[in-house]
Amino acid sequence: MLELTMAALSGADAGATAGMTMAEAPSEPGAVLRVGRDGGVCKLVAPQDWLFVSRAHLEFRCGPDGAWTVTWLRGSQPDPASEVRLVTAGAALPLAYGGAAALPRGGSGEVIVQDRSGPRSVNVGFYHES
Repeated sequence: MLELTMAALSGADAGATAGMTMAEAPSEPGAVLRVGRDGGVCKLVAPQDWLFVSRAHLEFRCGPDGAWTVTWLRGSQPDPASEVRLVTAGAALPLAYGGAAALPRGGSGEVIVQDRSGPRSVNVGFYHES
């Protein structure tokens, strides 16, 4: 099972957990959870006017062995308006535009989508049951 929580933070709200939303999916091969601005394809939806977040920005996918990965999906622009970091086990690692990273089994962490032009971010916490 993968559990996600999302908080949209802006300026003075940094660190606040108001407006938190949650989603979960079983660790079954092919299971997918997406984060972005398009509520038609994403389980967790950022504010519509936050254009630094793509319509479908992050994809969490369960592989054939029950392990989960996160992918920063490429949007319509050649250069992204955000930066994405994966924070786990006390380390913050940048995620490349179009790149993917494995999530630790039985672990937790956070994926942070940071607006390059201002103090806004979408923080997606995760917990992956082993």
